[in-house]
Amino acid sequence: MTKYNIWFFGSLIVAAVVAMPIITVFSSFFTETSSYIFILKETFLIDYIFNSITVLFFVVLLTLILGIFSAYFVSFYDFPLSKFFSWALILSFAVPGYIYAFSIIAFFENYGTAFSLLTFFLGENNYNPIIPKIDGLIGAILSISFSLFPYVYVLTRASFYYQSNNYIEVGKNLGLSSRETFFRIILPSARPAIIAGLALVSMECLSDFGTVSFFSVNTLTTGIYNSWLSFDDLNTANQISFILLIFILLLFSIEIYSRKEARYHQPGRGFKPITKIKLTGKKSIIPIFICSLIFLLSFIFPVSQMIYWTIKFPKYIQDIDIIKINLNTLILVGIASAFIVIISLFINYGSRISKSKILDYLTNFSISGYAIPGVILAVAFITFFSNLSDFLSHFFNFKSIKGLFIGSIFGLILAYFIRFFSLSFNGIRSSYEKINNSIDESAYLLGYSKFNTFFKIHVPYLSTNVILIVLLISLEVIKELPMTMILRPFNFETFATQAYIYASQDLLEAAALPSLFLIFWATILILLSSRYILSKKN
Repeated sequence: MTKYNIWFFGSLIVAAVVAMPIITVFSSFFTETSSYIFILKETFLIDYIFNSITVLFFVVLLTLILGIFSAYFVSFYDFPLSKFFSWALILSFAVPGYIYAFSIIAFFENYGTAFSLLTFFLGENNYNPIIPKIDGLIGAILSISFSLFPYVYVLTRASFYYQSNNYIEVGKNLGLSSRETFFRIILPSARPAIIAGLALVSMECLSDFGTVSFFSVNTLTTGIYNSWLSFDDLNTANQISFILLIFILLLFSIEIYSRKEARYHQPGRGFKPITKIKLTGKKSIIPIFICSLIFLLSFIFPVSQMIYWTIKFPKYIQDIDIIKINLNTLILVGIASAFIVIISLFINYGSRISKSKILDYLTNFSISGYAIPGVILAVAFITFFSNLSDFLSHFFNFKSIKGLFIGSIFGLILAYFIRFFSLSFNGIRSSYEKINNSIDESAYLLGYSKFNTFFKIHVPYLSTNVILIVLLISLEVIKELPMTMILRPFNFETFATQAYIYASQDLLEAAALPSLFLIFWATILILLSSRYILSKKN
């Protein structure tokens, strides 16, 4: 037995909870299914895989272009509004792909917003034939790309900052032009950060349910949901989940490998900050135009559409209990973020004082929950607790425990914990690595117990980072759709679920108000955290 049993068993429990959905999905190949799986293999399964790969390929390509160009302009050039764009370009994080999808459909549909604008400025006419119809694969790709490109932007921008001005001077000494220096020195140096960003984009893209479902694009995630909801076949849903999980875990491994190649330490004495090139007049037109276009398309466009609908159709304001939805969302955000952060602090402190390799292995496994898409986690969650409930009822005459975990706040918080524990754990661990062990030893010599050392020394030091983590977890919980929709209690709606339900009923105008509130709260959280995320020290 190890000296610090409480830390070992705590980490073991966390690892077991995270392993639950993974084991459930991987064990699906040993369970019987209905005839639907055979029909699926002969009909739609290839389409699911092809569509998933197609969406993934073009989303990665588009986010790569948007992220690199925007990061390059704000990192290396000083032009009018460059400081504004440095933080404004991450605001598209506040707009989930499914809300962006609502905006695209509303703008380009027959007699939609584009038609109204043309009629207002050009007079009455039938403009529908000349308005492009953006839907299906194209609509899904655009919606997901504009909501996810900040992953690439933020990581690439940070990497560009840490590229010492010496690199650029070396390029000049070698006779390279600015363009050649960028492509042959700067961009290759940022490769680990770019790949890490693209891996995160890929995982989120493959995990997306709301956007592809709204555009009627059949992917693996919609296949999982339809197998469970339409055909009441959990085992088939888990078998499709297995295919998707293989893709996700591969991308997760790539992201971890790329992160190992990256460097997060502070610059050394030889570091020379990049001297931004000042652009004025005609030279500033291109960066201003490109950054403005990205900002307008990724944030202003969907927000304007939601505001337009809310004002144009005020009758829906009375039909929506917006106060109750606010309370529901904030309750989930508060409980989930507090619970996840407390457990993360507990596990990190245990790893620090125990110095156990087994404990490190357990905690490293625990962060794999981030790789599990929400729809997979929700279906695996239902499968696991349904089977466990049947087992306990049959052999131990227990009452059904499904109600405790399925269709309850407790079960939803537990699912959030599995999904977002990695975000909290890694954030706290990165701060813990900056606290020298000699500080702990000095505290012990002064008579501090381990718990006093934690609460009086560690917690105050970690407080700033903990606040940031709470903000980021809150942002994820507010935007989360499939897990919340599947596992929430009956008649318990959040902004995400209410907006999606209205949109799925073809009531896009009614979806505007909850969508607008979701964007509002998400924007507040991003603005509060952006100062830290975009800090030159981070």
